[in-house]
Amino acid sequence: MRWQDYRRSDNVEESSGSSPGMFGGGLRLSGGAIVLVVIVSLLLGKNPLDVLALLTDGGSPAVQTQAPQPAPGTPATRDPQTEFVARVLGDTEDVWRGIFQQMGTRYQPPKLTLYRGQIASACGFSSAAAGPFYCPGDRKVYLDLSFFQELSQRFGAPGDFARAYVIAHEVGHHVQNQLGLMDAAQKKMAGAPDRTRNDMSVRIELQADCLAGVWGHSSIQRNIIDAKDVESGIAAAAAVGDDRIQQQSRGYVVPEGFTHGSSAQRVKWFRTGLDSGDLRQCDTFATRNL
Repeated sequence: MRWQDYRRSDNVEESSGSSPGMFGGGLRLSGGAIVLVVIVSLLLGKNPLDVLALLTDGGSPAVQTQAPQPAPGTPATRDPQTEFVARVLGDTEDVWRGIFQQMGTRYQPPKLTLYRGQIASACGFSSAAAGPFYCPGDRKVYLDLSFFQELSQRFGAPGDFARAYVIAHEVGHHVQNQLGLMDAAQKKMAGAPDRTRNDMSVRIELQADCLAGVWGHSSIQRNIIDAKDVESGIAAAAAVGDDRIQQQSRGYVVPEGFTHGSSAQRVKWFRTGLDSGDLRQCDTFATRNL
């Protein structure tokens, strides 16, 4: 996959993902406790920062290091994974901008937030264990880069296009949101029984898979990805099917509990987008046979 040929997006932002009251991964202190430590430290003639470091780092003194500065004129080194995300996101922007223009409207790209561990969004508090997600409330994609390693090792789906599929799927949710499809589906889900809610959730997710395929189709047309890359993306779609995940975690499968679709369904709709490159082929809400 020649992802370096993609245009780099400026819509990637990084967040530490740390939670309030946590210093260096050690003891968790509330705001009131921190104030108390500061007051006691001053009364005892101690440096409050040194005391906080001892409490939160398990007694180990804080060590500060200064990163070496690059020589004048030397370009800053970019993290390869961050660069990959920025370039895949940039290409989704270009492809969807073109598609929206053909429809006579304007595409407004989402922001993509990279975080580690935990993150707060307009959709609430989330952790890396939940996986990548899109929040319609703030129109942002959230991604912990550690998921790429999990995708390869736990789910058995390595490869650049497998990672690109994950990003394109979440961007697919943004496309749904911008077209009003997500809002219409959520209105149908409101107050509905669990079976109906799960069915609508599956249709939303499978449509996002198809939309990811629509983006991928453009890369095929430009010879940026080849047949081996396509296989990598399809393997990723199959790996995150509800049936496979349930089998791994529970040891058995409960179709009534599906919220994203089976492996076969996810592959089917991702292929539909890849083969057609046509947004109109992604209407998962108009078919009974998913």
